Amino acid sequence: MSDPDPEVMVQPGAVDTHCHLFLGEGEPADVVETAKAAGVDRLICVGVDPETSARSREIADSLAGVFATAGLHPHDASLWDERSGARIEELLGDPRVIAVGECGLDFYRMQSPVEDQLRCLRAHISISNETGKPMVVHVRDAWPEVLRTLEEGSAERVVIHCFSGDVADAAECARRGYWISFAGNLTYPKNEHLRAALAAVDVDRVLVETDAPFLAPQRLRGRENEPANVVYTLEEVASVRGIDVPTAMATTSANARAAFPGLR
Repeated sequence: MSDPDPEVMVQPGAVDTHCHLFLGEGEPADVVETAKAAGVDRLICVGVDPETSARSREIADSLAGVFATAGLHPHDASLWDERSGARIEELLGDPRVIAVGECGLDFYRMQSPVEDQLRCLRAHISISNETGKPMVVHVRDAWPEVLRTLEEGSAERVVIHCFSGDVADAAECARRGYWISFAGNLTYPKNEHLRAALAAVDVDRVLVETDAPFLAPQRLRGRENEPANVVYTLEEVASVRGIDVPTAMATTSANARAAFPGLR
């Protein structure tokens, strides 16, 4: 497991709002220890189906500073049924399971038919509204459809995970009061549209994440990502917004606690 780059200095208290500790090569306890050494003291381990949601809860229950979510990824939306819904709702009864998802729409890979994805997303909206816990929403090549479905379902608390849209998408999300989470791909040279979106919205709507073990930041491209590396995204946020890294950390950490009330 790699150590965070010593050149990056952040104050304690950063929050990685989206990682998958059950998918990485390292032991979750070691990954969390490395993250804390880098100044990341809160991590949200995001489930992608009932089984990994249960595993996320187990990790959260065993490691201080780790929280979990429960949901079904749009890739597997065709598997949504009464049993999976009941299991996810049961997991959400645990106070350490602080959000609904990862859910959403993915029209790029299309591993589930559109209608199944829409049906699954609508079910997650209902669960979020009933429990009062925020939704963690995945969007890929489906911006008009996801925004329309969230509006039709009167989604109350929404976190857009790994934002991939443009300035107009970001502005609409911010107008609705959604939180917009940026991952390591914010640092990729070709992704000027992401930096433009970040620059265009109120900083109080901005979150940071790693999506570990995916989307390692530019200086670590080709390596497995880990929560400690959220400091690189914080660096990029600071650069784009014209603020220092400690301010970016403090702001995004406060935003994370507003977006996820169960994060303590």
